[in-house]
Amino acid sequence: MNGQTRPFSVGVIGGTGYVGQRFLTLLEDHPWFSVRRIAASSRSAGKTLAEATEGRWKMETPMPESLRDMRVDDLMDLEPFCADVDFVFCAVDMKKEDIRSMEEDIARLETPVISNNSAHRWTPDVPVMVPELNADHAVLIEAQRRRLGIRNGFIAAKPNCSIQSYVPALHPLRAFGPSVLMVSTCQAISGAGKTFQDWPEMERNLIPFIGGEEEKSEQEPLRIWGTLSADAAGVDLAGSPVISANCYRVAVAEGHTAAVAVRFDRKPSREEILSRWATFEGIPQVAGLPSAPKPFLRYFEENTRPQPILDRDMGKGMGIAIGRLREDPVLDWKFTCLSHNTIRGAAGGAILTAELLVHLGYLVRK
Repeated sequence: MNGQTRPFSVGVIGGTGYVGQRFLTLLEDHPWFSVRRIAASSRSAGKTLAEATEGRWKMETPMPESLRDMRVDDLMDLEPFCADVDFVFCAVDMKKEDIRSMEEDIARLETPVISNNSAHRWTPDVPVMVPELNADHAVLIEAQRRRLGIRNGFIAAKPNCSIQSYVPALHPLRAFGPSVLMVSTCQAISGAGKTFQDWPEMERNLIPFIGGEEEKSEQEPLRIWGTLSADAAGVDLAGSPVISANCYRVAVAEGHTAAVAVRFDRKPSREEILSRWATFEGIPQVAGLPSAPKPFLRYFEENTRPQPILDRDMGKGMGIAIGRLREDPVLDWKFTCLSHNTIRGAAGGAILTAELLVHLGYLVRK
């Protein structure tokens, strides 16, 4: 941490919701970050965290004892909240335009925002990051600061949770020119902020539609794989692959699974694919960032893997599990991927993004 020892003081906005609770549990023993403030809607404001989440604590892990008596701030009164923290994680359930405005207001208070929300994923100068894949997009922060007229604040976003199961597996294969991608995702109910207690009609069920999810799955990977524009103020989207996605809500508590079929300009051999998966690592692994999984990608030879109940917690929920690599009679290759949607796909991915931005020098203490 640049030779400094004081932990970063962190605020969690939306800290009483499903992803907010996941942030709080993951940050409990973090070596760099310490939760200083929690903010939520007026329904929770003024209560302790224990009071605000009574009957609504959705994590299997218990509430951190150190946070039980922390008073919840009103997210409509963020100026004193931001004055007391070095940066914030944001995971709120609000209208997209309201989130956009709120996150920019926070950045203008010289308080960086690491956002779990979709509101700024298409703002040209906001980096949307999978830390192992596109760390170079962090340079967009410089253009964003110029636009907003600030020195230290910024917004960085993480992408949609479902694409983080299969985009990391495809990334090491980009050299072979993936041109067509067919993907079907089977997404856990926690992606909707639900448990089976909240949503009993999902037991033994499948819903073949998740609003907006297919569009995100087809478009956001092209931003992750895009290249910085000439002025480094935006991203030129990748021209390939063409992606067709189907997204299903399934009776799984945690863990998004993706069935992938892909055509390449230059079809790799099975050995080449497995070698690329086995050896790939990004800056987080090389730098030894606290939340970086090793390995990042793991291939299972068993035909019955990966499975959410067995493999979603690989690398403390930050690893990507892959299996069932085989030739495809229509395209070239097909395989299955799995990621933990509320850890890698949400809170954990945002925490790793913050660690990366500390490592790169964009995130500093006030």
